[in-house]
Amino acid sequence: MLSAAIASAQTVPNKVGIINIQGAIVSTVEGKKAAAELETRFGPKRKEMEAKQADIRTKQEQLQKGQNTMSEDARAKLMRDIDAATKSFNREAEDAQAELEQEQQKVYNQLGQRMIAVLDKYGRDNGFALILDVSQQPNPVMFAANGIDVTTEVIKLYDANAAPGSAAPAPAAAKPAAAPPPAAKKPAGAK
Repeated sequence: MLSAAIASAQTVPNKVGIINIQGAIVSTVEGKKAAAELETRFGPKRKEMEAKQADIRTKQEQLQKGQNTMSEDARAKLMRDIDAATKSFNREAEDAQAELEQEQQKVYNQLGQRMIAVLDKYGRDNGFALILDVSQQPNPVMFAANGIDVTTEVIKLYDANAAPGSAAPAPAAAKPAAAPPPAAKKPAGAK
């Protein structure tokens, strides 16, 4: 019975690794493609907003330069125009930012589910007991040797297993996604 316990203890993996999961997701072929698609979709709106912001700056400069030479009515009208344009810009910018963040999160979740499945396979195949995500802030990892960073290897494995042109998560991704949170809680409780 003692030999069974010793044999069992010897089969438990003892390697620890770290990964920048956010960096890994955006560095995959699918992540780069998704980023390019988002830029194509939201780039024109960004340029439109930059033009509106430049227009507001121009009006503000006009107000500043003409402060002493403009009539009271002209100055008041320009101030109202600037105020209205600024309010409109802020509302539009908030809406556009919220829409962009929603789309980024949707893509991140899709790719993240697949990444978790790839990371799970990588960890099991390479004898890891624990792989910590160091992309979140605040980060509980105060020091990590360069040799335990598995980000590059996982990106390569992800890209090698990705179906051409597919950004959909793997069906088996839901099961491994539940595994990382308990592992992450264990080291935090140990401190």
